[in-house]
Amino acid sequence: MAFHDPGFADGPDPLSRDAVLAAVEARLLTAFGEPTGRAAVTFLGADRIEVLRFGPGGAGDPGDAGGPADAALVRYATLGMAAAPMADPTAAVTDPVRGPRAELLLSVRGGRDDVLRTLAVLAATPQVEGLVVAPGAALDVGGPLWAGAPFHSVLVAEPGGLVADLELDTPADPVRFLPLLPMTPNEAAYKRVHGAAALQDRWLRHATDLRDPRRRAVELD
Repeated sequence: MAFHDPGFADGPDPLSRDAVLAAVEARLLTAFGEPTGRAAVTFLGADRIEVLRFGPGGAGDPGDAGGPADAALVRYATLGMAAAPMADPTAAVTDPVRGPRAELLLSVRGGRDDVLRTLAVLAATPQVEGLVVAPGAALDVGGPLWAGAPFHSVLVAEPGGLVADLELDTPADPVRFLPLLPMTPNEAAYKRVHGAAALQDRWLRHATDLRDPRRRAVELD
């Protein structure tokens, strides 16, 4: 359902940055409840990106709870990436309204709050680098996803499983909430050669817990 009421056509622009992000945040709160934390990061040449945390307060060590499988699930969601549509960097003219819009989601057992800045960096790439983030893409963070993480990149998964798409007023595209699946360097290399579907099939066949912050790479032979 579009969040704009046609009866208020003379009111504030329903596709303004503030209006879109207010609707995005409302959708996230509907899906996950009230956030237990939030952080904001501003990059040179880009608008501010926030990251909301949903889950138990404080990022502990999953090992303290008997292992990652026993740790409470924490979800992180970006807020700000969807304020403007992503544009093809090769396009001669960019459309300020039409084009894909998205926010990023990451689920981690036990939480890893030092992932906040990394998520903000990824969410800012459409503005900073002209990157269109879409399902099946791999995003390399250039180092551990969080301190000590065995993952240096993420696979962008299909939306809709955690948070439903947010319809905006026409002609704007809906906001899609894209889950990020951490990949080890070996898994990322496998994905480059065989594709995202092949890697996801490996994860599925081996019942891989992709939310485990300490998991090992899936068997790839």
